[in-house]
Amino acid sequence: MSQFDQVSVVKQANVYFDGRCVSHTVLLADGSRKTLGVILPATLRFNTGVAEVMEGVAGSCRVRRQGESGWTVYGAGESFAVPPDSSFEIACDEPYHYVCHFA
Repeated sequence: MSQFDQVSVVKQANVYFDGRCVSHTVLLADGSRKTLGVILPATLRFNTGVAEVMEGVAGSCRVRRQGESGWTVYGAGESFAVPPDSSFEIACDEPYHYVCHFA
């Protein structure tokens, strides 16, 4: 799917890590919430409160989930899941465009 129809968008951006990650929250008619964003070249660590699925839209990244020793590469059209109450590191060498789906 290349777009979300019939949604509400929160105007205030979510800005993390001094602007290296910026997203906007999208609220769907069924009550679910997603964020659409871009991570600029950096290595960042995120904590999760709920389960998340990160869907790559453009670019690529390397990911290391909490408890993992190695990195896994993900590109456009690929997704990775992160359990609730956990964390992950994400390393980007180019802008990485994503959709974060929340449980």
